[in-house]
Amino acid sequence: MSEVLLAPEQAQALADAAADAMWSRDAVARALGMERVEVTPGRATLRMRVRPDMANGHHICHGGMIFTLADTAFAYACNSYNLNTVASACQIDFLAPGREGDLLEAQAVERAAGGRTGVYDVTVSVVGGKTLALFRGKSARIKGEVTASLADAQ
Repeated sequence: MSEVLLAPEQAQALADAAADAMWSRDAVARALGMERVEVTPGRATLRMRVRPDMANGHHICHGGMIFTLADTAFAYACNSYNLNTVASACQIDFLAPGREGDLLEAQAVERAAGGRTGVYDVTVSVVGGKTLALFRGKSARIKGEVTASLADAQ
């Protein structure tokens, strides 16, 4: 999705800077205890431990928590080129439940990107275990850069 071809180390430095800028403003991810494992151009891996306050009435991880983890990994992947990008559509298929104490991992991968749009797949699994959900996000690039000041990014 990047309009300028960069050397791999420059592309990674840009992805790191964009991820740092997003993280500094991402109160939801921090409040839910998410951890950035890795962000590279077009890809992102995040983790989140399922806490007791994330369980639903069936004593399993609330689907909204799994969706939020997947959506956040998607956001970091599609913003890794430092171009402000938002979701235009998302879909999730829940395959298995998460349990309290599970360490969940969301791996987002860019599948297609061109012009102002992209498609990203995210797999959410228990670290070292089963796949819980498959998420597909479609992105739309908007005005501005991620590393711009918060006032400039709005």
